[in-house]
Amino acid sequence: MTSKISAKNINLFYGQKQALFDINLDFKEHSVTALIGPSGCGKSSFLRCINRMNDTILGCKIEGEITLDGQNVYNQNLDLVLLRASVGMVFQKPNPFPKSIYENVAYGPRIHGLFQNKKQLDEIVESSLTKAGLWKEVKDRLNDQASGLSGGQQQRLCIARTIAIEPEVILMDEPCSALDPIATAKIEELIDELKDNFTIIIVTHSMQQAARVSNMTAFFNMGRIVEYDTTDKIFTNPNNQQTQDYITGRFG
Repeated sequence: MTSKISAKNINLFYGQKQALFDINLDFKEHSVTALIGPSGCGKSSFLRCINRMNDTILGCKIEGEITLDGQNVYNQNLDLVLLRASVGMVFQKPNPFPKSIYENVAYGPRIHGLFQNKKQLDEIVESSLTKAGLWKEVKDRLNDQASGLSGGQQQRLCIARTIAIEPEVILMDEPCSALDPIATAKIEELIDELKDNFTIIIVTHSMQQAARVSNMTAFFNMGRIVEYDTTDKIFTNPNNQQTQDYITGRFG
């Protein structure tokens, strides 16, 4: 399997404070990689390096290189709008726009001019909601406000909104932490289906979730990668004692 994303020698600083130290990671295409580790260990900071969300933070400086299909995302001439269209992001709390369900999904395709006519836009909206496992629940109420949906439905709407512009990579920053177990199970099922078409990187606090949804797992601690391997190996036979201690709940 080819690497979709490759991070080489990433160091990240917020002002004087260094948050990431020499991160090297390769992410395979059409797979799910989980980033686990205690709070404040750099998982989300690293995730935001991939689509340059850290650019918006004052005093943030990054060293090293991250490539997407061999192209350095920190290249000065790179179009950030195009990068974020290729690398979609789903946040911890569902954040639908204050618009109708239909307009939430149609928003990205409108901005990027991905359709010729209303019929094509309708098809994109239906297909994205179907892929996000939400179409059957909302097809008769597309003009209702998105804020009327339950938390789990709102998060699936945000996933539909993300995939409507056909990204290649989906970053998920603790997408289930605000959801109940039933909504969480639906999102996990969805992640499993989406990996056929997308490369997914998920930050999660839940070890059980990482074990259920991912193919590869990277264990972060204190801004460094302690261990990176297949999820099976990390959870059943890690090489590092620190990984073992974290997974069995001895620290973190």
